[in-house]
Amino acid sequence: MASGSALQKAIDLVTKATEEDQSKNYKEALRLYESAVEYFLHAMKYEVPNEKAKDSIRAKCKQYLDRAEKLKDYIEKNKDKKKPVKDGERTSSKKNGGNKDSDSDDDPDPARKKMAQKMEGAIVAEKPNVSWDDVAGLEGAKAALKEAVILPIKFPHMFTGKRQAWKGILLFGPPGTGKTYLAKAVATEANNSTFFSVSSSDLVSKWLGESEQQVRALFEMAREHKPSIIFIDEVDSLCASRSEQESESARRIKTEFLVQMQGVGNTNDGILVLGATNIPWVLDSAIRRRFEKRIYIPLPDAHARTALFQLNIGDTPNSLNDNDYRDLGNRTDGYSGADISIVVRDALMQPVRKVQTATHFKYIRGPSRENPNVWIEDLLTPCSPGEYGAMELTWEKIQGDKLYEPVVTMNDMLRSLADSKPSVNDEDLEKLRKFTEDFGIEG
Repeated sequence: MASGSALQKAIDLVTKATEEDQSKNYKEALRLYESAVEYFLHAMKYEVPNEKAKDSIRAKCKQYLDRAEKLKDYIEKNKDKKKPVKDGERTSSKKNGGNKDSDSDDDPDPARKKMAQKMEGAIVAEKPNVSWDDVAGLEGAKAALKEAVILPIKFPHMFTGKRQAWKGILLFGPPGTGKTYLAKAVATEANNSTFFSVSSSDLVSKWLGESEQQVRALFEMAREHKPSIIFIDEVDSLCASRSEQESESARRIKTEFLVQMQGVGNTNDGILVLGATNIPWVLDSAIRRRFEKRIYIPLPDAHARTALFQLNIGDTPNSLNDNDYRDLGNRTDGYSGADISIVVRDALMQPVRKVQTATHFKYIRGPSRENPNVWIEDLLTPCSPGEYGAMELTWEKIQGDKLYEPVVTMNDMLRSLADSKPSVNDEDLEKLRKFTEDFGIEG
């Protein structure tokens, strides 16, 4: 960006905003004021070294933001009032057969339209392709989610009268235990529902009042597309306990979230709010109550850890057997699913390191990459200098299709395991255990 261009752009936008404001084109004036402030902030950061000039710009920005807020309030209050129709517009309307939708740009509530467009990005259009079988262990959590999500969608007649599906479920537990992965499985398995995946960054805005509008728009869209599931990852960042030190904007967004989850003035039938957090004890008590079912997602047990090693290695060529997998499961007490994934990823790189550091290679007969049932001759694989047929060679001199990489071995897994440590400490586990005793159930 050329020197001074952001500052000049900001000045030009403010000039246009003032003109539109005086002409009572308030929507356009609001847009221009907000854009101008963004350019002023950029100019202050990169183009204006003088502190006195920065103070002057800050004062101006405050004036423009104050005016923008007044315009926003005015537009919101008058959004349902009919605009006076000029003679030319009335004639045009008659030509169009009096169709009030003939002008698609004249949205009666542009703010809502803008929020809805933002929330469209939260809808997961493509299923993540994660089945229940891909989630190792966690049978209690899977059963609860099937009860809350799958059964009401498949058999709605079962959930009538006093028998109602759960409206809010909180998944809590140590990081890396599969909470988000469970949500992906829900998105895959709940075929007929709309899945919204949002985080606090999707809902929090720097503009005053916009965060609450985005929360409202999210729930309105969920009602329009029901049955629907709203998944909020790291819900603690949005709904921590209220305190005197928190900002007014944080208090308002939390209040709006409570109102929408409670369904005040609206029905939340067919909507499930699914939250995930690593630190449930910081949640506001009112928010915690809205999550009717609170499921603890623990660290995997030995059986689940064994399955996780198998799932993470997948179809990568390896020489491990069932006893090796069980041994790895028993060696990794205290490891989360994410920890095991990192160990396996590092072990899968061990053959690459062998190729990279090898000084000798030998010819072997091995399976074709395109068709494993077809074996081909003259493939080169790393070997020790003393092996029969060893040739002094480096990987740079080998053709790409002639390299046969070594398979992953148990020694590779143990080498990677020796360099890793679990990411969850005893202090956090104790806090989670206490929270589960007080408010949750085992998953």
